[in-house]
Amino acid sequence: MTGDQLPTGPSDGRDDRLPARRGADALPAHAGTRALALEIPDERRPEDGEIDLLAYWRILVKRRWLVLGVLGAVVALALLATLMMPPLYRATATLQIDRDLVQVMQVEGMANAEAASPDFLTTQYELLRSRALAERVANELQIDDATARRLRSATWWQRALAALRPQADTAAQAGADAESGADAMASLRSATALVRDGLTVDPVRNSRLVRLHFDSTLPAFSARVANAVADGFIASAIERKFDASSYATRYLEEQLRLMKGRLEESERALVEFATRENIVATDETGVSLEGRNLGALNAALAAAQDDRIRAQAAWRQVGGGGALPAAAIANSILNSLQQQRAGLQAQYQQQLQVYKPDYPSMQQLRGQIEELDRQIEQERAAVRGSIRAEYEAAQARETMLMQQLAQLRTQTLDVDKRAIDYNILRREVDTNRQLYDGLLQRYKEIGVAGGVGSNNISIVDRAIAPSGRFKPNLPLNLAIGLALGLALGALAAFAVEFLDDTLKSPEDVEQHLRLAVLGVIPHLRKQSVDDALADPRSAFSESYRSVRTALQFSTDRGVPRTLLVTSPSAAEGKSTSALTLARNFAQLGKRVLLIEADLRNPSLHRTIGVRAETGLSSVLAGAAGIEQAVVATDDERLKVVLAGPLPPNPAELLSGSRMLSMLSAAAEKYDQVIIDGPPVLGIADAPILSNLVGGTLLVVQSGKTRIKPAQTALKRLAASRAHVIGGLLTHHDAKVAGYGYDYESYYAYGTAPRIGKG
Repeated sequence: MTGDQLPTGPSDGRDDRLPARRGADALPAHAGTRALALEIPDERRPEDGEIDLLAYWRILVKRRWLVLGVLGAVVALALLATLMMPPLYRATATLQIDRDLVQVMQVEGMANAEAASPDFLTTQYELLRSRALAERVANELQIDDATARRLRSATWWQRALAALRPQADTAAQAGADAESGADAMASLRSATALVRDGLTVDPVRNSRLVRLHFDSTLPAFSARVANAVADGFIASAIERKFDASSYATRYLEEQLRLMKGRLEESERALVEFATRENIVATDETGVSLEGRNLGALNAALAAAQDDRIRAQAAWRQVGGGGALPAAAIANSILNSLQQQRAGLQAQYQQQLQVYKPDYPSMQQLRGQIEELDRQIEQERAAVRGSIRAEYEAAQARETMLMQQLAQLRTQTLDVDKRAIDYNILRREVDTNRQLYDGLLQRYKEIGVAGGVGSNNISIVDRAIAPSGRFKPNLPLNLAIGLALGLALGALAAFAVEFLDDTLKSPEDVEQHLRLAVLGVIPHLRKQSVDDALADPRSAFSESYRSVRTALQFSTDRGVPRTLLVTSPSAAEGKSTSALTLARNFAQLGKRVLLIEADLRNPSLHRTIGVRAETGLSSVLAGAAGIEQAVVATDDERLKVVLAGPLPPNPAELLSGSRMLSMLSAAAEKYDQVIIDGPPVLGIADAPILSNLVGGTLLVVQSGKTRIKPAQTALKRLAASRAHVIGGLLTHHDAKVAGYGYDYESYYAYGTAPRIGKG
């Protein structure tokens, strides 16, 4: 049975072991139930998964001294560390790193592929942090061991770390290095580490600028190193470019040497083959002489065929009786003869009108005309003869060219068969020559471009010696210490709070014990319990009166006639609560009997200052009656039965029939019977008593009673069928708990006169 599964239903059973039966009017039959906490709606209660900021704030207020203590310690530590740190001075140089080189001459194939890569700037930043650059700067500045030791002035923190990590003796190590010749390397490593440790590369966002910071204990040294790093980085970049150009030059020289040898070898083989095979190439194309002659002869044959066709067409026209061609007539005297004949014929016709045909002049003209006709016919015959001769000459020339072409074709085919290997060698020569020319051109371009490109890294601002220190920054360190202290203090407060499993507030009692809180007793800081109770207007007294009022409404019959006041463990305020409640009920005019039922460690007699030889143990043992054990107090309505002599077997006495009989008799005689019981855990006394009374009030102390023991105590009471009517929280300090309300202020309302209107 768990703490949340305590019996809550009524029990109508009866324990047959009890020797006497109680009457309904004397002792109200307890139902075996306990008053559950009231479920009061809270609008500010966080839902599942939400963060209750107010709860965290209450934790911080409650643990405020822990938070302030951690905060003060961290701030003091930050202040002490800041004051003991050596001052550091920062010098800054600004560089501009361009991706593309400025090309003075546009040389094909010389684009900077590295500058076009997306990780170019990242590569440059890592080069700035490289060990090689740090060694270069250390060598240029000649940083010796003395300078390194002066710059590495150890702080108290470094000395503490050095003590935790002891190293070999410096003098002995230096002597060993000097003997082995490694002292220079050790000094260089130390100087290099000094440069790398103090250097910070800070790229400027969305730009090609980068800031180089160097921190050291000497302002001038910081400026020197920052400028040396910038200069060394530029020089290293230029050297890498020249080294790459030199390597390319050497590589091309070697390739040119190899290619030149191959070209010479292939040309030599080509000449030897042409000489052996009697192949003559007349041009760079490698065509043989026979091939060239064949082409020329083929062109002459085409022209001869064209001439023959033209002459043949002209002869066919003339030979068939047709008119002479105009071209042939133009080249002869036929036109002149015809013109002369026409002139004579015209003259003859003109004179024929005057003279007769037999007239001598007319006959002479007739003879001239006939002579011209004869000459014209002869000229026509000569033209026809020339056309036929031209045709026959063209035909003969065509026939001769065809014969020569056939002969030359046979020779050319023979040469082509023998020139196949020659062409192969010729192509190899051409290929080698092209490769050689290309390599030679690249070699010349690299030689020209080696000194053409300008550097893509430039110094924008050189570093100057700083006028003030960069570290330690006292305001910044204090702010960091303040923030860190608040965070650590809050973390410590939350850790302590969540590790604290005690019941601290009424809400804790209601949440973890499922009990209705009948009252909250404030914690007394400076005032004693007697002094607080002596003042009826004090918050302490008023809180118990509030508990008395709550008890009157705890059941449907009012306050249980017999009431047991107990607690999970000892020293939680149950005796004080029982006595104070008894006095408060007596103030109402009731007859009250207060029984001290703690037969193991009684303390009520010390509180009231009364001692009695006869008490509860005497009555239970049968050595005395209840009237003999009753002791009077300063209030005539309040009677007390003290514990009496401590018995060896308190549980057996309390479980006997006399205890029930005594309670029955006391309930009939007194209006209220209050039992100051023993604690629940560890012993069986309290569960026995809780079964005998009409109601049980569980007292828990704020900040002391743990949750698990309190739940275990409730389980034991539930197992004994106790009627737990509620809980009482004692020693509650609202200010310490971190709550915004204060029960003491509520209870003290109206106790002091106020001035002005309320």
